[in-house]
Amino acid sequence: MLKDKKIIVFVAGGIAVYKTVALVRELIKQGAQVKVAMTENATKFVAPLTFQVLSQNKVFLDTFEEEDSEHVSHIHLADWADYAIISPATANVLAKIANGIADDFVTTTLLAIHCPVFIIPAMNSNMYMNPASKNNRMKISQFGYTLMEPDIGFLAEGYEGKGRYPELFRIMGEFEQFILKHEINLPLKGKKVIVTAGGTKERIDPVRYISNDSSGKMGHALAKVLRDKGAEVLLITTSSLNVAAGIKKVTVSSAHEMFKEVDKYFATADSLIMAAAVSDYSPKYEQNKKIKKDNQLVQLELVKTVDILKTMGSKKKKQLLVGFAAETNDLKENAQKKLIEKNCDLIIANDVSQKDRGFNVDTNEVTLFTLKREPLQLSLNKKEVIAEKIVDKIISMIQEKEDEESDTNRKNNS
Repeated sequence: MLKDKKIIVFVAGGIAVYKTVALVRELIKQGAQVKVAMTENATKFVAPLTFQVLSQNKVFLDTFEEEDSEHVSHIHLADWADYAIISPATANVLAKIANGIADDFVTTTLLAIHCPVFIIPAMNSNMYMNPASKNNRMKISQFGYTLMEPDIGFLAEGYEGKGRYPELFRIMGEFEQFILKHEINLPLKGKKVIVTAGGTKERIDPVRYISNDSSGKMGHALAKVLRDKGAEVLLITTSSLNVAAGIKKVTVSSAHEMFKEVDKYFATADSLIMAAAVSDYSPKYEQNKKIKKDNQLVQLELVKTVDILKTMGSKKKKQLLVGFAAETNDLKENAQKKLIEKNCDLIIANDVSQKDRGFNVDTNEVTLFTLKREPLQLSLNKKEVIAEKIVDKIISMIQEKEDEESDTNRKNNS
């Protein structure tokens, strides 16, 4: 999501400056181009050289330092940015922004800024709750800027209160949501997509179950990429993995529970991606007490679980239906058979007999099967990279489907 985004980080003078170092590093790690401007007070906490080395860009400090005679530095920087972050935003800087004061490089540039601004306040709780600070935050919100709520926790002064700099994972989650709100041309904007993930558990008794080795990593990676492309994502998962901000998560356990949730939302969805490894069989009877080891013989009668993919294939109207095929042999034949029998638009097949791909690892290699095209193989790579390529394929298929519908409507109306 952040790849090639141009971001200015404005650093004000508070104890949380050292935490902004980690923020800048994370932004760069995710592919953003970052430039940093600091107040003089900020340099008392962390040397500008730290941000210069991390960002591989000059750090801006002095309003009157003009190295390029063709450009006014603070105006040129303001024009360069796609997004701006103020971190930490002290009471002093917030007061200046609220009242249009421009007395250093940071506040002068902020007065010239015309990109979306994301603010991370951090200060003593008494300062944060002061009526003047409250009024300043209200005024800034009216400018269209986005202010995070600080955390409640242990402050530099040695006591608990509201004003603590938020944890990095929370900042990144809210900043990603902030970007999604401002991005207009995302290819899946307005699309509702259901993703299933993880291996279902079919209970034998209160302590035992039938399951498989699926970790849910592939489904969770797909959900995040879909969100980054603008989709409204519902993730129905058995996994306890972290879920990116902005994704609606529903936790289930058994195949029956997963079916109920998919069936509930399928009619209003634009796409369903069944990345979950759904158990094919379930015990006919679940024991309500633990089966004791002293039993000489335990007979387990199994029944087939509901085939979610096939059921949705029979119900689909305009939905794009994507299934996964985890195979150990005859991958091409099995995938093509599944594509037709389940009425899918796309089958993503992988060989789970190899230890470096598929279940419960961070990498995957898959082949994409459709009715109209030759199979497309995606070579072994991180699941996040594979997810990006799968979603690109899904986007092209959605566009193709919409173009076909448009042509049909045009012919019918002519």
